[in-house]
Amino acid sequence: MEGIVDLHHDVMFFLVIICIFVLYLLLRVAVLFRQEKNNFVKVVHGKVIEIVWTITPSVILAIIAVPSLALLYSMDEVIDPALTLKAIGHQWYWSYEYSDYDVSFGYDSYMIPVEDLSEGDLRLLEVDNPIYLPTNAHVRLLVTSDDVLHS
Repeated sequence: MEGIVDLHHDVMFFLVIICIFVLYLLLRVAVLFRQEKNNFVKVVHGKVIEIVWTITPSVILAIIAVPSLALLYSMDEVIDPALTLKAIGHQWYWSYEYSDYDVSFGYDSYMIPVEDLSEGDLRLLEVDNPIYLPTNAHVRLLVTSDDVLHS
C-alpha cells in the first residue's frame, strides 16, 4: 500500500506541473493573440511542434509506466496462503466460507440486537458468530457481495 500511495503522490506531482505549464501556455496565447491586438500569425505546418507534442506525452507515459509496472509485479501474490476465507456481504449480515479443505464449510454472522448486548459490548459491532483466524499465518481474504455493495 505504501508503494501505491508513493506512486500516486509522484504521478500527481508531475500532473500538477504539466497542468500548470499547459494553463500558462494557454493563457499566454490568449493574451498575446487576442483579437484587439491583431497579432494573428498564419501557420500552415509546424513539423517541429507536432513532433514535440507527439513525442513528449509518449515519453511522459513511458516514464510513468516503468514504476507502475514495477509496483504491479511487486504486488503479485507469491506466498501461498495457509487459509482462504471468503466473506460474502448480505444486506443485514455476513456469510463466511472456508474452502481450503476437502469439505468446505461456512456460516452466517448476524449483529447482536441492542437489547441483548452485555456491559462493554460495542453497539452495531458485536456479532453472534465472529471470525476466528490463525495468527502468524498468511490468510487470503476474498470479499464479495450477494445483494448490496459493501465497499
